[in-house]
This record gives sequence, structure tokens and C-alpha cells, in this order.
Amino acid sequence: MAMAARLVSRSRQLYSAQAAFVNGGATQARSFAKVTASDRPPVNGDDLLKGIFFEVKKKFETALGVLKKEKITIDPDDPAAAARYAEVMKTVREKAGLFSDSQRIKYTIETFTNGIPDARTYLNTLQEIRVKSGLIDHLGIEPLMMEAVEKIEKDIKKPLLRNDKKNMATLMAEFDKINKKLGIRKEDLPKIEEELELEIAKSELTELKKDCIEAMETQLKREEFKDEEMPDVKTLDIRNFL
Repeated sequence: MAMAARLVSRSRQLYSAQAAFVNGGATQARSFAKVTASDRPPVNGDDLLKGIFFEVKKKFETALGVLKKEKITIDPDDPAAAARYAEVMKTVREKAGLFSDSQRIKYTIETFTNGIPDARTYLNTLQEIRVKSGLIDHLGIEPLMMEAVEKIEKDIKKPLLRNDKKNMATLMAEFDKINKKLGIRKEDLPKIEEELELEIAKSELTELKKDCIEAMETQLKREEFKDEEMPDVKTLDIRNFL
């Protein structure tokens, strides 16, 4: 599962990076155009921290509200239970406005590369993002992408700028060749991501089951509960404990 996670994360990062490469972060700039500094009244540090606190509090309460309503069966070995858990957590993310893995990658890339004028600096920044994110370039994508940039810069005898539509189109064609060589197809990513979400759900349910058993075993060691029997974790309804 860990390998699958890294591969889909790198694939998502690759396509997000290549998309942002062309538009120069225009999508990110448009998305946040309404909250530029010139449009907002000045705020002091206390007000800023207070705003952040209430925003986090709101997200937490929204997530908790979903979990209080939705039934979760703590059975990682049951595919239906894992699928249900994945569905509930997706609802939590959507209603609380939380990023999915792919959305987080896209946002990070667009935020930190917005305004970078040339392709070489963009790729170097992308590598820094990957390293800080703890991702490993198992497929060797970055050297191949840099080789493609170097090839075009050698032909045009100058740095490749991201607003150079003609030569950027040539670069994207080179990227398509790289993707094909590595067996990465954009159309396969939604299915892979769905399978990954199920694997993550199963892993999280396994941890939840482990925590529940440890908590119950600790409780049963207390004198007042020594005659009690430990219930089957699958019968627990976490809504009763929220």
C-alpha cells in the first residue's frame, strides 16, 4: 500500500506540475483573486490568530457532525466496511473543506511555483517541494524532465521561459513521451486513486481496531470491570463515544 501511495502521489504531482508549468499558476492566482491584500482591511496579529482558530474550530465541528451521524463498522477485513469508511471520510473532507491528497499536492505546487518565470527554476522548486513532502522519486521522473528542458534550451540557446508558448508546447510533448515511457497514463489515475483510498481506509480501520482493543484491555484490568467481557470491536458504534 505504501508503494502504491507513493506512486499515485508522484503521478498526481507529475500531472499537477505539468499543468501548472504551462499556465504559470494562473489558476491559483484566479482562485485567490478575491482575497488579495488590497481587497482586505488590515488586521492585527490577534485578529488573525482568532480568525485561524475559529476556522479550525468550524472545520473540526463540521467533521465531528458528520461522524456523529454516519455509522462506521470497525472491521478492516470486511471490504464493505472499508468502502463505507472511505465514503464517510470523503464526506468529512468535502463538508469540512479539507484537502484530499491530490488537492493538497496541486495547491502546494501552484502556491510555491506561482510567478516563477523559467522552466529550470520551476523544476528545481518542484524537487524541493517533493523532498520537503517526504516523497521519493522512485520512477526517476525529475532527471528525465530536466533533460527535456536542457534539450530545448540547447536548441533555442537561451533559458526556457514558461510564457514561451511555442517551446513550452514542445516541452509538454517531451513530457508526454516521458509519461508513456514510464507507463503513466492520466486516464488511469482516478481508478488508481480510488483503489488507494480503499487501501488507506483499511489501514486506518486496522489502526482504529488496534486502539479500541488496547483501550478495552486497559479498562478490563480495573477492579470494577474485572467480571466484564470484552465486546467484539465490530459491534461498537463510535457515534456513542463522540
